[in-house]
Amino acid sequence: MLDTHKLPSTVDTLGPVVPSQTRNMNINTLLRVLLVTFTIAFICLLGWNLRDTSAKVGGAAPAFSVHTDQGQQITPTSFGGKVLVLNFWATWCPPCIQEIPSLSIFQKRFTNSGVVVVAISVDKNAQKYRSFLDKVHVSFQTVRDGNSDISSQYGTFQFPETYIIKDGRIMRKFANAEDWTSDDVTQYIQSLL
Repeated sequence: MLDTHKLPSTVDTLGPVVPSQTRNMNINTLLRVLLVTFTIAFICLLGWNLRDTSAKVGGAAPAFSVHTDQGQQITPTSFGGKVLVLNFWATWCPPCIQEIPSLSIFQKRFTNSGVVVVAISVDKNAQKYRSFLDKVHVSFQTVRDGNSDISSQYGTFQFPETYIIKDGRIMRKFANAEDWTSDDVTQYIQSLL
């Protein structure tokens, strides 16, 4: 006689297989969801890092605090109603060097009018920077930012570039070398005073 208790039933053979297949499908689905989630998170993170964070005309000037070579502490908001002319330059940049004489004349012209020129050099070599300033005497404040921390905050990677700042706000941006003695620049600065 056949003992039916010892024979495997169809339910017994399918029983363990069905949960195993379901478990594999659940793991695969979970892995797909995780992959999609990580991909979306990566794309969002990449987009966040690639956004344009450069300083904009009309916007707040990025905060910084430096002590110039002349000993003055400078921040974008430390001038009250004065105008800060923030110039980024380097000794290896020919247009920057060409701009220096007119920027010096400009500073002398507006010294008593509440205009302060600060030229931030991105020179990495402190000795070359110092030697240059020993040869070329300027009438404005200077500081070296060898790591380009401040110019990076402003989104400045091409030199020279100058920001006109009043009351902590960027009023205008000059993306090239300027003739700081021109009537246009003079009239514009006078309109801010």
